[in-house]
Amino acid sequence: MNKPSNSNVSPTKNAQDIPEVMECVMAGLSYQNNEPISQVQTELLERLRREKLIRPALFVGTGTCGLGAGAGKTLKKISDYLESNTIDADIVEVGCIGLCSAEPIVDLQIPGKTRVSFSSVTQEKVEALLSAVFADDIPTDQVLGQHRQLGLEAWQDVPYLDEHPFFAPQTRWVLANCGIIDPASIDEYIARGGYKSLAMALQNITAPDLCDIVEKSGLRGRGGGGFLTGKKWRFASQTPGDQKYLICNADEGDPGAFMDRAVIEGDPHRLLEGMALAAYAIGASKAYVYIRAEYPLAIARLKTAIAQAQEYGLLGSNILSSGFNLKIIIKQGAGAFVCGEETALINSIEGKRGMPRPRPPFPAIEGLFGKPTIINNVETLANLPGIVVNGHQWFSNVGTENSKGTKVFALSGKVCRTGLIEVAMGTMIRQIIFDIGDGIPNGKEFKAVQMGGPSGGCIPAQHLDIKVDYESLKTVGAMMGSGGMVVMDENTCMVDLAKFFMDFIQRESCGKCIPCREGTRRMLEILQRITRARRNETGSEALERFQGVMYMNRLAEVIKDTSLCGLGQTAPNPVLSTLRWFRSEYEAHIYERRCPAGACKELLLYRIDEEKCKGCTLCAKKCPTDAIMGSARSPHYIIPDKCIGCGNCLEVCRFDAVIAE
Repeated sequence: MNKPSNSNVSPTKNAQDIPEVMECVMAGLSYQNNEPISQVQTELLERLRREKLIRPALFVGTGTCGLGAGAGKTLKKISDYLESNTIDADIVEVGCIGLCSAEPIVDLQIPGKTRVSFSSVTQEKVEALLSAVFADDIPTDQVLGQHRQLGLEAWQDVPYLDEHPFFAPQTRWVLANCGIIDPASIDEYIARGGYKSLAMALQNITAPDLCDIVEKSGLRGRGGGGFLTGKKWRFASQTPGDQKYLICNADEGDPGAFMDRAVIEGDPHRLLEGMALAAYAIGASKAYVYIRAEYPLAIARLKTAIAQAQEYGLLGSNILSSGFNLKIIIKQGAGAFVCGEETALINSIEGKRGMPRPRPPFPAIEGLFGKPTIINNVETLANLPGIVVNGHQWFSNVGTENSKGTKVFALSGKVCRTGLIEVAMGTMIRQIIFDIGDGIPNGKEFKAVQMGGPSGGCIPAQHLDIKVDYESLKTVGAMMGSGGMVVMDENTCMVDLAKFFMDFIQRESCGKCIPCREGTRRMLEILQRITRARRNETGSEALERFQGVMYMNRLAEVIKDTSLCGLGQTAPNPVLSTLRWFRSEYEAHIYERRCPAGACKELLLYRIDEEKCKGCTLCAKKCPTDAIMGSARSPHYIIPDKCIGCGNCLEVCRFDAVIAE
């Protein structure tokens, strides 16, 4: 469910109110000279920032993760409760604050008091929660924390949200507004300093100087290679051309990655302001947001934001009377993984099949429609407003020597607190997984974390203290990538994981170059063979199995050295990484035909514990090959030669007598 916000300041104001809000935008320049703003502006900003409420406000997280957890039903239940109890209150839909494992998240703010966040507010819990809060009683079992808001009365004995273990270690710059503001309201974004950077740049900073500021900040591309953003811009700005283009790459295709989607759903105007700054710096008058069609909510909120920015004169012609023009177009992709590669993405926008082009020429020199083009991803662009308004030193003071600022990660997999996080560069992986993520569930042991998506690598337990930065991750065979971070526990088979990623890469290969198209297929076949039981082999397959293993490293190096694009060149990484750190698991699969993690179903050997078996005969009845013998009310046993490893006996046994090894 995605209904419009019902806030006490309408997301789209009437035409006569726009100049009033625009004065607040221009006042951003006045703040530098300590010039006062009017009382009208002050009151407007306070209302937009929810510092002064005239009635209660309820904030419901309706990002994709929230809606998936039932936020739509929660929203309807809240509306029904307010109506049935004749309570005059505002309902505001916000994006994801990052703690996806606690969705649906509902915040409630009463006039004069701070805003409080509650976790796991399903529709069944709405009535009891609202009844308690409206009676000045905070249910401690559901509370996440209260927000820090100056001038408002704090709730007694309620911890602050920024002290929560999930949020305390984070440095939230890109995610500052996500889950806080109404993403459908340009006014709320402006009230929190939005578009101030754009106003400053257009009035006080030349395009070359803006390139200098971004280069001095040390901002590197957050989408993969980590090239210096300002340096990349300079190539395009110095290349002559009657038309230049900016492309925002929002086509995140890595399994487990959802950073771009969450930022656009929660704070679309930050992206638009960043795009306007980048376009101004390189001299582009037209920009594209390339986003996969599987993100309908992000696309809808982005369309709303673009329309509002155009209405306010922040996009379109002669922006803020500066003579700068910018048109932003949304281009929906079909979800091809290869279109995350720059030149394949350009082909797709041009209406061609998404396939990489040979380089050089690079897109900054000859890109979209043969014109100079800069491609940055969502997070890179979302960092720009903060850099411009606070200065390059503000950004470069955080991070490591060669990796500045913060990084957004999608923390998922076998970890207690999954979600979207933002940490300073240089943060240790151990802190991310065990402090922010609260460790591994069910008392399991940590085994590895996959970083950089299918093109990345696994980091094992012995390297948990490695810092998150571009150079450090490369030393252990991983990469920053766009920011996917998938955690695995002791039950994960690393050979099976490599097979999963290789299957994904092989299916997503565009097929243009032979090394990637055929090489990844051969690597997948090798992995399939070493996870296959002897009973399922015929003819010379056992010999081919060993032969393939002997050539696996050599094949991986050929693919890396000869593939056309970056995706093909990094395709073997999952295999090389797991082989480097988990060679013993590969050896167990190859030589012993055994899966130590018990995940490769074909390699499992089943036996029955005679002391636990009650002779119920249920396992024998479910065995498709009659491999289980024994009489009723007597211990059963399995004939190994007849067992096909289907696992039916394990699933149906009610006494935990069947053991898989």
